[in-house]
Amino acid sequence: MASRPRTGTSAEHTYVVTETDTARSLGSGSLDVLGTPRLLAWLEATTCDALAPDLDPGDTSLGSRVRLEHLVPSPLGAQVAVRAEVTHSDGRLVRLQAMASHADGVVVGHAEITRVVFDRNRFLARLSDPDPR
Repeated sequence: MASRPRTGTSAEHTYVVTETDTARSLGSGSLDVLGTPRLLAWLEATTCDALAPDLDPGDTSLGSRVRLEHLVPSPLGAQVAVRAEVTHSDGRLVRLQAMASHADGVVVGHAEITRVVFDRNRFLARLSDPDPR
């Protein structure tokens, strides 16, 4: 594993809140507003894309820690822009800052997400090994 994610590398996406993204649909509440589990999924997806340019073929990453604040509701049809940036890279451990906001600049939520970079095939082989020591 020789991937070396660079600090400052970033990615951005824009999402639109649909029925399947709501707290009611996801089981995390009873309202038809953006559910926190979906916000987290959007933030994590964007962190993956921020890392992608610096990963060697065969490498991937998994989230290992999240600190998330979901600050304001987003109604059905709202556009949510998500941006993630690599802020720290130390070997396999990468820390990213991610933020989601409405078109008017109001911050929906922000997170610090830690991901671990590793060789995909080696990881999958360990999963099938009955004694992974």
